[in-house]
Amino acid sequence: MNSNAPFLLNRRAALSSLACGFGSLALTGLITQPALGGVGGALSTRLPSLAPRAKRIIFLFMQGGPSQVDTFDYKPLLEARDGQKLPFDDPRTVANTGTRGTDQRVLKSPWRFRQHGQSGRWVSELFPHTAGHVDDLCFIRSMHTEGVAHGPATLFLHCGSANFIRPSMGAWISYGLGTENQNLPGFVTIAPSLGNGGARNFGNAFLPAMHQGTAVGTAGQPARELGLRHLPSAGKPTSARRRQLELLQAINAEQASQHPGDSEIEAVINSYELAWRMQSQAPGVLDLASESPSTLAMYGIGEKDTDDFGRQCLMARRLCEEGVRFVQVTYGDNTANPRWDQHSNLIKHEDHARAVDKPVAGLLADLRTRGLLEDTLVWWGGEFGRTPYAEKNGTGRDHNPGGFTVWLAGGGVKPGFVLGETDEFGHHAVADKVHMHDLHATLLHLLGIEHEKLTFRFDGRDHRLTDVHGHIVKEILG
Repeated sequence: MNSNAPFLLNRRAALSSLACGFGSLALTGLITQPALGGVGGALSTRLPSLAPRAKRIIFLFMQGGPSQVDTFDYKPLLEARDGQKLPFDDPRTVANTGTRGTDQRVLKSPWRFRQHGQSGRWVSELFPHTAGHVDDLCFIRSMHTEGVAHGPATLFLHCGSANFIRPSMGAWISYGLGTENQNLPGFVTIAPSLGNGGARNFGNAFLPAMHQGTAVGTAGQPARELGLRHLPSAGKPTSARRRQLELLQAINAEQASQHPGDSEIEAVINSYELAWRMQSQAPGVLDLASESPSTLAMYGIGEKDTDDFGRQCLMARRLCEEGVRFVQVTYGDNTANPRWDQHSNLIKHEDHARAVDKPVAGLLADLRTRGLLEDTLVWWGGEFGRTPYAEKNGTGRDHNPGGFTVWLAGGGVKPGFVLGETDEFGHHAVADKVHMHDLHATLLHLLGIEHEKLTFRFDGRDHRLTDVHGHIVKEILG
């Protein structure tokens, strides 16, 4: 083609001239299932390198940092020493006061704890419904992480880095395993927050752009309104929509031919292809109208306090049922102080626990009833925990990255099991400590991925979710 000639593009001619190029492959995918490709190609199913114990993950993100000593890490000494002034050293205290060994007032939990299930696990009265499932849960009570503020800690939770731009965990899983369903994305995030990392928490960074998370709504949006935008109206003929798509793909294919290897252009082409296929399946997956009244009630749908999160959890189950690899459900908002962030009014934990407890228990029960829990890994937790002392001698707790609790269920972990301990006040992890890098490595292992081999070369070095860290927590493997 003469580089000085005017640019003329005819749809039929473009598709014909690019019959052996990327555009042809993309358009072929609209008619048939795309062939299995290498990393960076279509979102095809890829074989795990290990025998997987789980096929998918549902991450229930409790944004803001729920307090471990008020939920799942019972510390009788807090009540015995309530009100006493004791020195608590941690990075947050040093940053705020400039000194070590500052006396803080011990603050007991406002909620009673009881043992539940055959395993006898301690759960506070904040979670009566979840407590009924403790024999399915695997608690890690010795978590510790990086970052004392929400932004860095939230990024570290999602991306394994508190400051650099790195791919999110869901993007790494999509890159490593692809999707089980060619009509849906491999990674979906429901109601993500726009703050504390925002889109970076479900972004692809330097991975091929097709592996970024597909967002369904945003945090704080009523769950009844959650859905995918710009789906075609039912009255528009399929043939007309297909002609539009063919033209767009032809234009994109021409761009791809001029910029070979450009992952962003390839991702655009792939996104149109995926969007075309999603039109027939995604609306039905996100529509809860076909669910029975008993199922809706199990999730707390229709009740004022639980309707929103119940709908999100049910969407997560439906997406996983259809083959989505990683689904994140965020209980959060877009404010400067996320929902679980009770610096001065700890009693607000009660409102948040009430909103999520029944939906989470409903999700666990529903997954078990449908036979999905054994190969679906459910992960519940926040970016860090909270201090056992009252912040500024007030009525709330400060951030605590040094010791907190998460729990897992299904997907190859030991049920009714507890790993690790914090100290007698619940402040620092002291036994069988698990770093966030270790948790990431273990979650990947359960999916059949060797975290040290899940790499991508960028800027002259190989990168991975766990960077140069991470050990598999073998003690929790079932």
